[in-house]
Amino acid sequence: MSIKPSTANFDVVGIGNAIVDVLSFADEKLINAHGLTKGSMTLVDESRSEMLYKQMGPTTACSGGSVANTLAGMASLGARTAFIGKVKHDQLGTIFKHDMHAFGVTFTTSMLERGPATANCLVYVTPDAQRTMATYIGACSRVSETDIDQAIIEQSAVTYIEGYLWDTETAKAAIRKAIKHARAANRKIAFTLSDIFCVDRHRDEFLQIIGDVDIVFANEAELKSLYQIDDIDAALAKVKGVCPIVTVTRSEKGSTVLTPHLVEHIDAAPVARIIDTTGAGDLFASGFLFGLTRGWDLAACATLGNRCAAEIITQVGARSLRPLHMLVA
Repeated sequence: MSIKPSTANFDVVGIGNAIVDVLSFADEKLINAHGLTKGSMTLVDESRSEMLYKQMGPTTACSGGSVANTLAGMASLGARTAFIGKVKHDQLGTIFKHDMHAFGVTFTTSMLERGPATANCLVYVTPDAQRTMATYIGACSRVSETDIDQAIIEQSAVTYIEGYLWDTETAKAAIRKAIKHARAANRKIAFTLSDIFCVDRHRDEFLQIIGDVDIVFANEAELKSLYQIDDIDAALAKVKGVCPIVTVTRSEKGSTVLTPHLVEHIDAAPVARIIDTTGAGDLFASGFLFGLTRGWDLAACATLGNRCAAEIITQVGARSLRPLHMLVA
């Protein structure tokens, strides 16, 4: 499957968590002391988030959220993108909205005036560049069907959905509404598994979802968790043919793209020095979807995805400090 360049107003509209990331370097001792699982995301409530934040070292704050990162990356590449997600009308919410607009992403979802605060994700970066996350979803949990802009869905070549959203029933209803509008407009639907613990929480539903979409994004750990298989080759065999396109990121091994008739491995792009792996999968999706919405072949899409992932892990945070369009060959 390929997506030829279209007359749609947007290349991709994403539906995901609107989060402000707070990053800090830490050692494994601190992570263990807080009962967090290294390399994964743990959901926390507002009081625990505040406690963890107080005990962090020096921090860097930047807007985040998996799908939001992907859209910002695509915009940096030169794509037309839009985002649907919920923030509160507070300091972090204002920062998030400003950052999305600054990257060139259309973001018109109404802000909460009352209720939970804008979401934050405390990101602990260990010396091996792995990131461990404690996430307070806050206002993200309030995204609902009323936030789905039918016109934007219909005007987007691809609707990209974040697996993290599956933790609330209102978000599920919003996603189902978006899928309905996308299908009616003959648009494509992409889905990311998001995180191994997200997969563990929603395995049965995710197994159903990936059979109903056009493009799936996963990493090795998420795919193995989905099928409860320790061998990646066996997991790849399981997912092959489940939907038109599956991409699996594999760290230093690059990435694998699968269709019902193809399995192709694409080598990783060279990296001089890894600083922080936050956003590697998100930026792979940026490059892949950018190429796909321009009618590129799948190997070229994955090659750009690998380049974008390699670029983002040389810095702190998941939003590129320099324009990514230079990576487009």
